[in-house]
Amino acid sequence: MCTVVTYRTKDFYIGRTLDYEFSYGEEIAVTPRNYGFQFRDAGTVKSHYAMIGMAFVSDDYPLYYDAVNENGLGMAGLNFVGNAVYEDAVSAKETDAVQVAQFEFIPWILGQCASVAEAKRKIANMRLTKTPFSDQLPAAQLHWMIADQEECIVVESMQDELHVYDNPVGVLTNNPPFPMQLFALNNYAGASRKQPANLFAENLQLDAYSRGMGALGIPGDLSSQSRFVKVAFTKLSSISGESENESVSQFFHILGSVEQQRGCCEVADGKYEFTIYTSCCNATKGIYYYTTYDNHQITAVDMHRENLDSNQLIRYPIINEGEIRWQNGGVR
Repeated sequence: MCTVVTYRTKDFYIGRTLDYEFSYGEEIAVTPRNYGFQFRDAGTVKSHYAMIGMAFVSDDYPLYYDAVNENGLGMAGLNFVGNAVYEDAVSAKETDAVQVAQFEFIPWILGQCASVAEAKRKIANMRLTKTPFSDQLPAAQLHWMIADQEECIVVESMQDELHVYDNPVGVLTNNPPFPMQLFALNNYAGASRKQPANLFAENLQLDAYSRGMGALGIPGDLSSQSRFVKVAFTKLSSISGESENESVSQFFHILGSVEQQRGCCEVADGKYEFTIYTSCCNATKGIYYYTTYDNHQITAVDMHRENLDSNQLIRYPIINEGEIRWQNGGVR
């Protein structure tokens, strides 16, 4: 399904993989400050923080998968099938809370919040509803990670209530619910980047016969719980320089630890889930980097090179086709 992580060097980064069996035709979308959002039950917002992210655009409306705003707050929605439950929208007379449809959640938060602390306050007075975008696009079952350079939270709307959890590792995948994902890390408390000492038996000569044996037991399958553990270990063990090139390169390597190859995860007869795209957003600078399954060249869009005071959505189609750079013979 999907994985989202945060990373911090000199700047703050957030990004994700989108793992699915087909693409909806997503694009890089920059929503400038004066693009008007007409929320179904939360009113009309004519001016807001600018944002950039990956979205499926329908009727000139950006249905964001992940995005960051101009203040460095990032957010991503991931599949949470079987656990996500939203409320029915009711009349304004029946509730004092702000009603936000699940497809509006990312722009509603990023448009008005500069930090996780502000997002928490908004969510405390919010009802997340099942109102669909259209008959063709019903409400997706999702949960969300919201992060800035200081804090990270997970938001899960379930049968019992709307949960908001602090996220100390800055990682989220799909199922199970976040507290169970986090608890699973207890099973790997002994995993380390260092070579293991012999604690099995003092009277046995046991050798660390290969490099990397300190991480024996870290899972490598494609299930969401295993991906959570694998990418958490990779991220928390990660070391890189602080330059932009080093930071971005390392970020893609971190998410590369849970990349899905076509053919390894069959979801239906002849249909396979694979990593459609991987993103890395420098939330500090508002630069959105991405790669795709067939294009490992890192491509970037800088929101601050656009007119952020515009009222028109700015769209860049994904570059899916990669190129091979020949060193001895030119183009072939």
